[in-house]
Amino acid sequence: MFKPRNFHQSPQQTMSGQPFSQPQTNDPFLHLKILSNADGTITRLRGDPHTPPSPNPNLPIPVLTKDIPINASHNTSARIFLPRKALDPSSSSSHKLPLIVYFHGGGFIFFSAASDFFHDLCSNLANDVNSIVVSIDYRLAPEHRLPTAYDDAMEALHWIKTKPDIWLRNYADYSNCYIMGGSAGANIAYHTGLRVAAEINLNRNYINPLNIRGLILSQPFFGGTKRVPSELRLINDAVLPPHVCDLMWELSLPIGVDRDHEYCNPTKGVVVVRSFTAGGCHGVEVRDLVKQKQLHNLIKDFISFHL
Repeated sequence: MFKPRNFHQSPQQTMSGQPFSQPQTNDPFLHLKILSNADGTITRLRGDPHTPPSPNPNLPIPVLTKDIPINASHNTSARIFLPRKALDPSSSSSHKLPLIVYFHGGGFIFFSAASDFFHDLCSNLANDVNSIVVSIDYRLAPEHRLPTAYDDAMEALHWIKTKPDIWLRNYADYSNCYIMGGSAGANIAYHTGLRVAAEINLNRNYINPLNIRGLILSQPFFGGTKRVPSELRLINDAVLPPHVCDLMWELSLPIGVDRDHEYCNPTKGVVVVRSFTAGGCHGVEVRDLVKQKQLHNLIKDFISFHL
């Protein structure tokens, strides 16, 4: 069910809804509320409230949602977000809508498409941008280290291109597709874009009928072995200090590599659209509705530019 939450009223919150001021601990495991297990897995102690899908058009909600399995053996799935106004044949929105394939954040080790704040973000994105959003549930590290999430992303694109659901068949404009993510999800979107581009160089029809018009990367999660000035400046950041990011990379990267691996520290340049505003912080778009609206307006402009 669509449940708007006004994070702007309490901007100093973690994504789990708890207030923060200064780092509570220098131990990254305690900071993340995880336990390391002998078999290489982790026990996640933090809460992760979920929002169920709401596909019923009779409900008074602006965006309908449904979950569809992608690969049962991998436990991957997609949550589809459809603006209600697309169902109205008299509406100007009754034409087919841009398709945004979205990958959630969480340092590769947390959360899902059903997590409250990512569900709300995608619902608002679909409504604000007037687009269909397909949010992908990929496998998490360290149980499934990179490149597993990239493999799941590619499988999801091939699944989407078959038009497996009536909402996609009837309302999604496959010629106007964007790959988007936030934080670790933006890292997945970036590497998925690289893979698709490489395959299209070999076979122009590789992803048809999908036409990927662009990548939308919101605060992408990259790194390296050498601290950059912003990391040094935020060494004691209350939300995501660098030593906590280091642990996320240690749990996510292939065993035996460091943070200069291409998954973490890509060296190939890409043409990007940049926008910086004051008063931001990591993950601000899921806590501050004003910043979220600014991001969605930027996305709308980005999509309009490619029409």
